[in-house]
Amino acid sequence: MKVNDVRLAWVAAGPAQFPRDSRPEVCVLGRSNVGKSSLINRLINRKGMARVSNTPGRTREIHFYLLDDRFYLVDLPGFGYAKVPEAVRKSWGTLMESYFADRGPLRLAVQLVDVRHDPTDLDRTLADMLVLRRIPTVLCLTKSDKVSNNQINLMIQRAPQVLDLPPQTPVLVTSAMSGVGMRELSKVVVDAFVSPPRKPQRPVEIEAEEEGR
Repeated sequence: MKVNDVRLAWVAAGPAQFPRDSRPEVCVLGRSNVGKSSLINRLINRKGMARVSNTPGRTREIHFYLLDDRFYLVDLPGFGYAKVPEAVRKSWGTLMESYFADRGPLRLAVQLVDVRHDPTDLDRTLADMLVLRRIPTVLCLTKSDKVSNNQINLMIQRAPQVLDLPPQTPVLVTSAMSGVGMRELSKVVVDAFVSPPRKPQRPVEIEAEEEGR
């Protein structure tokens, strides 16, 4: 992605700290240790912009990176690290739900899943959250440099089924290390930035309950 200027503009521990300037946003989310920071750094071609930690679960806020003073690339906290206290895990879930609940500028969510492993229940929880809120999503299988082509092809088919994703959900295979898939991901993100704003829609569950009355 060609970006002239990148800066960390906002660090939010709650909705009151979210930016309110309506710049288009694309968020990146996934479980702890899925390679999120490395992917973000590779995507914006900035080493060390998103901090890569050897300790999963270190990031506990939402980071808003402002690109060329026009768009936000949003780094959501890694989710589900077992050694984090239960109260902290619950606070992360609440923080992400508050972000997705009413985020008009959000154009796209990039959900990361480690290609080496089947998606977990936590991955499914994240996917369900996005589907419930009708947020356009791309599934990004990370760390493809660490597995065989057979494993990659298997997960391209299996991961969307385990996550129960809508059939139109794009699936990309990426590696922050080798650069595989980063050009394709960059195009998806740029296209999302310049897309029209999403129309407000009620969550899927509410609509389904009303239809059953």
